[in-house]
Amino acid sequence: MRDNPVKHRLSDGGSAFGTMVFEFFTPGMAQIAAAAGAEFLLYDMEHSGAGIDTIKAQMATCRGLNIVPMVRVPTTQYHFIARCLDAGAMGIMVPMVESVAQAKDIVSFTRYPPHGVRGAGFGMAHDDYTPGAPAEKIAAANRRTLVIAQIETPRGAEAVDEIAAVDGIDVLWLGHFDMTNFMGIPAQFTHPDFLAAVDAIVAAAQRHGKAAGFMPTDESWARDYVAKGFRILAYGLDSLLLQQSLSQGLSVLREASAARPPAVSPA
Repeated sequence: MRDNPVKHRLSDGGSAFGTMVFEFFTPGMAQIAAAAGAEFLLYDMEHSGAGIDTIKAQMATCRGLNIVPMVRVPTTQYHFIARCLDAGAMGIMVPMVESVAQAKDIVSFTRYPPHGVRGAGFGMAHDDYTPGAPAEKIAAANRRTLVIAQIETPRGAEAVDEIAAVDGIDVLWLGHFDMTNFMGIPAQFTHPDFLAAVDAIVAAAQRHGKAAGFMPTDESWARDYVAKGFRILAYGLDSLLLQQSLSQGLSVLREASAARPPAVSPA
């Protein structure tokens, strides 16, 4: 089975960088991202409307590329997590994690017995349809699956140290918009309450040997949050990156057009 270099890099104290996919579930997306230098793609099912058939097709396009496919599922439910793993996801992000019990359930859904409750299915997408001893595949799958708990509510921030201590949770991911929304300070990303939650997430991750994760949407956020101690970062999301780049290019065209001397009409 393929390995997960992102998980190894994070467990060794390193960093990993990629992007999120919300809109462009196209055959070339994985190669485009890999060619740009992305180490992982995090495909969204929570807000995008993508279903398991779309996710399975995207996992297939990552096969053979030097990129790690991961999926954010809509909620803490076994059938979302296990099906995405069977489709070939090497990592799972779960939103709205708020308790130790929830974190333990998430980990159990990603692990085969005796360490969890994931159902057995081999010679399928997740093991690249290859033959092999089930016991070896079970061990390899348990080792490679990266588990990301998204901390995005005050309750989650209050319990973040206990969540970080759960064996099998690899990443604490800051959900910045929802965190401010649930705090009653929508999009106030310099508010002291929000910044205290950010610091708590990073501190808990460092204390328990886990990585803190974040999705910066511009260069300033990227620099600031790397400096804060975040080690796995998804730079923007696909639709926003296209929109920003297109907007910049169109502005250049309009400025150039406005500066051009007016065309002379033929006599």
